[in-house]
Amino acid sequence: MDFTPTEEQAAAADLAARILADHSTPERLTAAGTGSDAGLWKELCAAGLVGAVADTGLLGLVLMLEEQGRVTAQVPFAASCVYGLLAVAAHGSSEQRERLLPGIIDGTVVVTGAISRPEALPPAETASGPETASGPETASASETASAPANLSAPVSPSPSPSPSLFGTLTGVLPVVPWLRDATHVLVADGRRRLWLVRTAEAAASEPVELTAPWSAGRLTLDGTPAEALGAAGAYDDLLATARTAFAGLQAGVCAGSLARAVEHTNTREQFGQPLAARQGVQLRAADAYMDTEAIRVTAYEAAWRRDEGLPYATHALTAAWWASEAGRRVVHTGQHLHGGAGADLGHPVHRHFLWGRQLDAYLGCGGELLQELGELIANGKVET
Repeated sequence: MDFTPTEEQAAAADLAARILADHSTPERLTAAGTGSDAGLWKELCAAGLVGAVADTGLLGLVLMLEEQGRVTAQVPFAASCVYGLLAVAAHGSSEQRERLLPGIIDGTVVVTGAISRPEALPPAETASGPETASGPETASASETASAPANLSAPVSPSPSPSPSLFGTLTGVLPVVPWLRDATHVLVADGRRRLWLVRTAEAAASEPVELTAPWSAGRLTLDGTPAEALGAAGAYDDLLATARTAFAGLQAGVCAGSLARAVEHTNTREQFGQPLAARQGVQLRAADAYMDTEAIRVTAYEAAWRRDEGLPYATHALTAAWWASEAGRRVVHTGQHLHGGAGADLGHPVHRHFLWGRQLDAYLGCGGELLQELGELIANGKVET
């Protein structure tokens, strides 16, 4: 394993750090409320950072998401890259790649996802009846298992896909992060097949308030047209990719929270000494640092393995567990080390607390993740 960033990955992360920090001041974040910063999103896309994921891989995306987490920037960067760019590049047909990827890269197409609870939707209905586990038997569908496309190559308009690639979905998705920003939602049905839905064609969409100030919503589907994406196995790969990416985002959230706590405890004095001189504060900060590093290194490992074409599902589960369990500890520590200031809902460190708790919930309960990991181990599906 070699987690040393390549020159391209380091350059993308540095550029992301500068743009995100410049546009994510506390005043600007407060003004955004629960909405996204459209100006920042446009700037990120214009700088080529979304499209850069094609060259930097999942590890490059994790590095950039760390920078987003440090400043809790209000943009659907993780969602659109994971459920849009990486999903379509890895599992879309050649026609889907040519049609969808240019818009995702320039930001005019924003994709979010609702795949963690596939049982929420019954199997899709197709022209031949309920969707089967193997998916539509079409030539275009068979192309979806091929390797990711070269996103830097020029693309040209393509004809509409075959009607056999379409179906309809009915059901309710109670919480979809970044729904108000999305033009498309990638969903998983009861058979763990992936379907791409246009938000404008959904039966209803209404805002939902989350712990973190993300622009989430409740999506109702009622015979809504949906476009199949990938073969049956695409779900497992995308779920592992999402877990890895959002673990990287959590690593940044924790690093930002801890950095604020360190700054506060070094400048805040009590009884003539900075708070950081107290052993209890030092031990608490040290534990938070170790937790943050554990989230980071497990996310790096899972991302590196995907980029190298190695099995990585159990590594993604490990990263998600650390991000969920340790992430919660770190953002609590960041708030507690601020003392009374940490209880101020308007203090910048409180945003890290809210983001950390939201990512904890989004990644899943630690016990559930451990159960899933244990089942894979018991069934001899541990990757080496």
